[in-house]
Amino acid sequence: MQPDVPLAMNEFETPWRDAWQALLLGAPDGVLPALLARWAEPHRKYHTPQHLRECLAMFDAHRGLAEQPGEVAIALWFHDAIYDTSRHENEAASADWARRVLGDAGAAGEVVARVEALILATRHSQVPATADEGLLVDVDLAILGAGPGRFDEYEQQIRDEYGFVAPDVFRVKRAEILRAFLARPALFTTAAMRERFEAPARANLARAIARLD
Repeated sequence: MQPDVPLAMNEFETPWRDAWQALLLGAPDGVLPALLARWAEPHRKYHTPQHLRECLAMFDAHRGLAEQPGEVAIALWFHDAIYDTSRHENEAASADWARRVLGDAGAAGEVVARVEALILATRHSQVPATADEGLLVDVDLAILGAGPGRFDEYEQQIRDEYGFVAPDVFRVKRAEILRAFLARPALFTTAAMRERFEAPARANLARAIARLD
C-alpha cells in the first residue's frame, strides 16, 4: 500500500459509500483500501487517484444523465482498478474483480452484468451500447477536452507510464491512437459532454499529434 492511501481513504470514503447506497447495498468491508492501493501503484502515472478523482467529480456533475447512477459510479471505481501496461486485458480483469465484489455484496445478476459491461466499454473499441455506457465513456474521455495545461500534463503522464517504450516507437504508436480518436465522427456520446468538450478535445488532439510528428 502506498503512503498516501490513508489520506486518500479519508477523501474517497464518502463517495464510495454513496455509490453502494445508490445500489441499495452496504459497502463491503476491506474493498476500498484494496482498490486505493491498486490505484496508487508506483508504476501508474496517469491512471492514479488523480484520474479517479477527476472521473468521480465529472460524473457527479452529470449524474442526472445516468439511468442507473449507482452502477455507473461503481463502474468508475473499478474501471482502471487493474492496470498493467504490459498486459491487454486490464478492463476484463477489472470487470472480473467488480463482478466478484458485487456478487459477494448481494447485487442482483442483472446489476452485476450491467456493471461488467460498463467497465468493458472503457476499452473504447466499440460504440457504447447503452446510455449509461455512453456517459461512462464520456466521463473517462473528458480528459481529452481538458484545458491545455491539464491535457499536456496528461500526455506526459501517459508517456511516463510507457517509459519503457523507445521514444521513436512511442511517438508512432501514440500518434496512431490519437489520430484514431480524431477520426471519429464524434468523440462524446452525450449531448452535454459533446457540447462542452468536443471542440477543445479536437484542438488538443490535433496539437498533440503535431507535436508527436
